[in-house]
Amino acid sequence: MNYCIAVFKSRSATLSFARQLKANNIPCAIINTPISIGHACGISVKFSNEYIVKARELINARLKMSFSGIYSLNEHFGL
Repeated sequence: MNYCIAVFKSRSATLSFARQLKANNIPCAIINTPISIGHACGISVKFSNEYIVKARELINARLKMSFSGIYSLNEHFGL
């Protein structure tokens, strides 16, 4: 499963972005920022990579100053 993690410099920006995604009917979850990413406020927003274009639009419209980056990750289950 491929998904994206949006990382922000502040918790309030992270929570605001999650609210904006939900208001646009985009499923998302607040997660702990993976250690491998390293920087940020400690929480991030996880969403499906199929919504990347809309997510970038929302960030550019309101949250650009607090934005750190979007990371694409792949979840593997099994062995």
